[in-house]
Amino acid sequence: MACPSARRTSGPTSFASGVCMRILMLGNSLSTAHGLPGRLGELLDAEVTVHARGGARLAEQLNPATHMGALTSAAFDAGGWDYVVMQEVSNAAVKSPGRMVESVSSLSARAREVGARPILYGTWAYAPWCLKLELLGCTSAEMRAAMDVSYHEACAISGAVLADVGGAFWDHPDPASLYARDGIHPSEAGADLAARVLARAMGSAP
Repeated sequence: MACPSARRTSGPTSFASGVCMRILMLGNSLSTAHGLPGRLGELLDAEVTVHARGGARLAEQLNPATHMGALTSAAFDAGGWDYVVMQEVSNAAVKSPGRMVESVSSLSARAREVGARPILYGTWAYAPWCLKLELLGCTSAEMRAAMDVSYHEACAISGAVLADVGGAFWDHPDPASLYARDGIHPSEAGADLAARVLARAMGSAP
């Protein structure tokens, strides 16, 4: 039985019967751009459920007093997940790395409690032309270096597997093609690359 490819939740979700891989994605607009969950679902023949909103931090997923946190708490309680994918806001590695590590560790522990393997979706630095770099007070290369350190630290402490999408962006022969015009979100090509890196982290390498 083929799995439904992706469901973005704004309320309680019912799941299809049958045996298939089930993935819970926790993040923000970098997790949903250009149908990324659907791309991932197609690569892995998996059901992907997404709890995301623009600008959301992982700490929100841990707070049951928020709408999204309540959904995520209920999803963990229901169980049945194979993987839990966690995506933090990109600037957290520069502005609040300790808080990011704490959130990843807490969500990873929750994932393992229900038999799921935690995956940290390591996003990319802002593009060199992005105006938000000036607000952060760093270059794209400096942001990338800070993200690399923070992501590896988070995985070392939490035991999560790193899907290093940011590294794949950085090493790409034409990184500019992977960004949307704002220099923050992915282009369609960037979303496709992100889905493939995530799939490889889950044991499949198309």
